[in-house]
Amino acid sequence: MRSDRVKKGLERVPNRALLFGTGMTEKGMRKPFIGIANSYTNLVPGHVDMQPLAAAIANGIFSGGGQAFEFGIPAICDGVAMGHLGMHYSLPSRELIADCVESIAQAHALDGLVLLTACDKITPGMLMAAGRLDIPTIVVTAGPMMAGRHNMIRRSLVRDTFEAIASHRSGKITAQELGCLEMEACPGAGACQGLYTANTMACVTEAMGMSLPGCGTALAVSAKKKRLAFESGERAVELVKKNITARKIMNANAIYNAILMDNALGGSTNTVLHIPAIAHAAGVDIKLDLFDEISKRTPHITNLRPGGEDFMEDFDWAGGVQAALHVLQSRLKNNPTVSGKTVKALAAAGRVCDNNIIRPLNKPYHKEGGLAILKGNLAPNGCVVKQSAVSTKCMKFKGKAIVFESEETAMKAIMDRKVKAGHVVVVRYEGPKGGPGMREMLSPTAAIAGMGLGESVALITDGRFSGGTRGACIGHISPEAAEGGPIAIVKNGDIIEIDIPKRKIDLKLSRDEINLRLAQWKPRKPKIETGWLRRYQEMVTSANTGAVLRA
Repeated sequence: MRSDRVKKGLERVPNRALLFGTGMTEKGMRKPFIGIANSYTNLVPGHVDMQPLAAAIANGIFSGGGQAFEFGIPAICDGVAMGHLGMHYSLPSRELIADCVESIAQAHALDGLVLLTACDKITPGMLMAAGRLDIPTIVVTAGPMMAGRHNMIRRSLVRDTFEAIASHRSGKITAQELGCLEMEACPGAGACQGLYTANTMACVTEAMGMSLPGCGTALAVSAKKKRLAFESGERAVELVKKNITARKIMNANAIYNAILMDNALGGSTNTVLHIPAIAHAAGVDIKLDLFDEISKRTPHITNLRPGGEDFMEDFDWAGGVQAALHVLQSRLKNNPTVSGKTVKALAAAGRVCDNNIIRPLNKPYHKEGGLAILKGNLAPNGCVVKQSAVSTKCMKFKGKAIVFESEETAMKAIMDRKVKAGHVVVVRYEGPKGGPGMREMLSPTAAIAGMGLGESVALITDGRFSGGTRGACIGHISPEAAEGGPIAIVKNGDIIEIDIPKRKIDLKLSRDEINLRLAQWKPRKPKIETGWLRRYQEMVTSANTGAVLRA
């Protein structure tokens, strides 16, 4: 066992003494050491109820014949960090999380891991660590939040708080109703109720084979989730005994299946950052174009918020990820999973309980998958749009640029009603380097929707979007402005043309004019010059490569 490095031999008397100092028994010393990477915090609703799950996991580890050790991992709530300095730290925290898990597992020679996670950057960060370490690993995602309820209507965070701000500003709802929504949108623990980034990553993790069947959608605080936590603890010990390491599951087939599921469900655009980063950590080489290749031949079979009206609880009750795998089984690449069964065996056993929530391939919500990769002279290396959340009217859009150098200035202009129908809002210097940290633009996109401009205004950025964004919103413009990409030379009044069906995004200028402007462009002073974000911006790569750090 890996843990023999710290517990066997004459030279390890001091090491054993310290371990006995934790309360471990002599019998425990002979068992596999299984770490529980617990991202519990009472700062984040998706993580606030993790302590009972950690206890269930530990009980499962002990039941399976292992020795459980728990250690903490940081977690940031993107919703709380949104719209201010805090969002600079969200995407970079993914790298910190991966480093933390790797550090503890290596320093303490753990034989296996259970990764207890939930929200946006924590899940991919932990999976990146699993890929690096290549030791037996299983993931427990803590589960979606139940829908809120106000006036007997189900409510969710994004539509009923972020979009409600602009609805109140435009006079559509009263201050009293806004206050009620604020209190009722998040009724308790769990990841936000739609197919936003946290729940997308949970579903992708299950489809990849890194969590047990049902884990991706089992609701937070449910008995089902606690049972899955216990069973995951037991299973972690079995993975160690059989030496089923992470890379034996997280291979090219698993990455393919993850992208397939992502597109079939209409998941968050953030997966276009996270799946390549996970693949990179696991030694799998993929290109951005793979997302589009899979999307073009994958029907969109669910209609979850933000683009639709169904909630994660509906998806779970309809059969969850395993039911979606059942629908997609002819398109899956067979692969082992942490359950001990192949993904095709799990798909064959899946059952769809509601054919409207999870539709058959011959009756999809859209003929293509949720994501589209666009290219053109404005984004030579690509950009991404959640096409399943774009209305038919906006699939082709041509308008005048109105340019902003930051999210804050764009948000102020939208709320001051300076953004008009026909505008293409350009928000730049918000990429991985330029941000730094590639902030999410949920506040501006939600404000556009809340102002009633969702079908008459487009937004493009070298930053990124929340999984809650809907409408003609295109992110990850690569190269970014801070690297001298074409988005850096757009001027107010320039015409931008977007054609999602043709996968095109172009600045309607001559090649000579574009080259002239690029030759005149000069790099800007970094927005943040202290702390670890300065190091981050010096090492981070482009969004089209997953915004990973250079070795």
